[in-house]
Amino acid sequence: MSYAIQWVRSLFYVIAFYIALLAVGILYAPLAIYSRDGAVRGCHAFCVVSQWLAKWMINLRTEVRGTPPTGEVMVAAKHQSFLDVLMIYGAIPRGKFIMKNILKYAPIVGQFGTRIGCIPVNRGKRGVAIKKMLEDVVAGKADPGQLIIYPQGTRIAPGVSAPYKTGTAALYRQLGQPVVPVACNVGVFWPKRGIYRKPGLAVVEFLDPIAVGLDTEAFMRQLETAIETRSNALMAEAGFEA
Repeated sequence: MSYAIQWVRSLFYVIAFYIALLAVGILYAPLAIYSRDGAVRGCHAFCVVSQWLAKWMINLRTEVRGTPPTGEVMVAAKHQSFLDVLMIYGAIPRGKFIMKNILKYAPIVGQFGTRIGCIPVNRGKRGVAIKKMLEDVVAGKADPGQLIIYPQGTRIAPGVSAPYKTGTAALYRQLGQPVVPVACNVGVFWPKRGIYRKPGLAVVEFLDPIAVGLDTEAFMRQLETAIETRSNALMAEAGFEA
């Protein structure tokens, strides 16, 4: 019976989530059109509202641990569901993502994503997008901020293994910026797909930065070890057993 009640609460939360997205999008649209700062404020506002609704409607609390970066860094994160996107972006001042190209056509999400500096990438043409981004950075055209990337390339359910892609190392090497690994356990509560949201404490944790100057093999090993070790510990803390 408790599962059925939580499923119904989750359904109402999903409905409220999209209503809030529409409302915040409309409210902040004039500011977003006027400046990138306005779009950033709108995105941060939605992160706050969506997490507040989760706490109130489905008893899913959120917690950010560690020290979110404020300078020019790359943020390389474990990606389990849309909740980690909201928590990470809400915790840093000027986040921007490498996102699927199709998302730029999504109502509100696409317009705000483009406005805050997200980089659309066609499937199979990631290298082209990264090359263009690097050119813009060198030319001084890119807006300052924290570039958020997902080294595994997509959402990975708890307990599932997936390789870390070396494109992260290419960005690390060519941008010459420190990388802040991020671990999480959010997939235990908010799945990749489906309606049901489990109550509990979802955690995103910013880990110690990886300094510039490592070779590809050493960097990838350090990144994967840091993210996977801490994510596994956070999931175990949430009661998940692989």
